[in-house]
Amino acid sequence: MDESIPGVHSDPEVLGGVPVFVGTRVPVRAMLDYLEHDRPLAEFLDDFPTVDRSLAVGVIEHPKLRRGPCAFCSMRAFRSV
Repeated sequence: MDESIPGVHSDPEVLGGVPVFVGTRVPVRAMLDYLEHDRPLAEFLDDFPTVDRSLAVGVIEHPKLRRGPCAFCSMRAFRSV
């Protein structure tokens, strides 16, 4: 299985290789922090307008993330969109 997450890019020249949403300098971790603190996805998207909603949803729904500790938090916050 391909372990990369579509819509996420990591480049040592951009934020030292921190995974960011494609076409932005917004770290994926920023979205995960919002969701882990029960802040809705809509709030994240309002605060980071360069992140396309479809990319954010794709990251949330990706099987690799679903195996992580944030899966429950992500789904709870996602429902409030």
